[in-house]
Amino acid sequence: MDLLNTLVDKGLRRELPTREEALAVLATSDDDLLDVVAAAGKVRRHWFGRRVKLNYLVNLKSGLCPEDCSYCSQRLGSTAGILKYTWLKPDEASEAAAAGLAGGAKRVCLVASGRGPTDRDVDRVSETIKTIKDQNEGVEVCACLGLLSEGQAERLREAGADAYNHNLNTSESTYGEITTTHTYADRVDTVQKAHAAGLSACSGLIAGMGESDEDLVDVVYSLRELDPDSVPVNFLIPFEGTPLAKEWNLTPQRCLRILAMVRFVCPDVEVRIAGGREVHLRTMQPLALHLANSIFLGDYLTSEGQAGKADLEMIADAGFEVEGADQVTLPEHRAAAGGGCGSHASAGCGPDEGAGCGSQESAGCGSHEGGGVCGTAAAAPVGEPRTDLVAVRRRGAGTDLAPNA
Repeated sequence: MDLLNTLVDKGLRRELPTREEALAVLATSDDDLLDVVAAAGKVRRHWFGRRVKLNYLVNLKSGLCPEDCSYCSQRLGSTAGILKYTWLKPDEASEAAAAGLAGGAKRVCLVASGRGPTDRDVDRVSETIKTIKDQNEGVEVCACLGLLSEGQAERLREAGADAYNHNLNTSESTYGEITTTHTYADRVDTVQKAHAAGLSACSGLIAGMGESDEDLVDVVYSLRELDPDSVPVNFLIPFEGTPLAKEWNLTPQRCLRILAMVRFVCPDVEVRIAGGREVHLRTMQPLALHLANSIFLGDYLTSEGQAGKADLEMIADAGFEVEGADQVTLPEHRAAAGGGCGSHASAGCGPDEGAGCGSQESAGCGSHEGGGVCGTAAAAPVGEPRTDLVAVRRRGAGTDLAPNA
């Protein structure tokens, strides 16, 4: 297919595809799907080999968020039966992080619900970062605390944070339909603050909220302009008790096309499969590893994920290897300025693109995510919503039970 040959050539040169080419990827047929995956896989392997970076989420503060993000189980007015608890103590957070690190994760993502941190919250998280780093040598730490005020990114950097996550989620033109308590511009501003402070920026999107192909391309092109080091791709988990509970718009094939489009537009950036992969990719998850070079291990913020052991087996069975703590994630031209966590000086995925830690499966202003569980229930009829695969997290941080790592 001429389109795919063109996209591969552009990806190997870090050249931006046209919008028409990106839209064409999303419009390919199921008959062409494996060709699309193979083409995007060439670009992924050129920049990242067969390595898969593992990340681990620690939900520092769960629920009771004053923001009204429609996708989020922690939103204002949510009736989803999620865990609700206030700030974990530094030692509790470090203990939770250690479980993920023992399972093979090299980055810990510290997330807290809310519009954004107070200065006291930044002090609290700074102490947690220092505790985790003191107790776990070589770990990368990404913070995801919502909208940042002036000087807060610098303070997190001084405390030892390597990255900051804040997702754009959807296109600017449709953002107001998803959230009304803050703006798209607020999110862009926070990503820029992280950049300016020398943090590795992490920013991504949520697919499956009823958006059009044009919306998906818009947000990915906006991410490229922001120049993050990592782009988490979340697939909406339609939680009962949230406004988007009935939005079951994704198929495994659709998810693969979206990941391929992101890889072509952002060829040399860490593309992370975030929340919802278990719910929407299901048995097609191994194919997605040919497109993305990063995943979350175990559970998410408010929902269960695939067992950590199953993640490791999937990676090995698909012919990939877990990225080691001593390996630099990003290609040399991006990592040179920022070290192992990744840089933003030399760009790479075009003129600024965007991303880093990306814990949000649904992401953004604070801890929001989307979850997803491997699921053992009998398969639903083809085309039926897989509500049986959505399970609220009842273990790990904020509970007395061992985490899933």
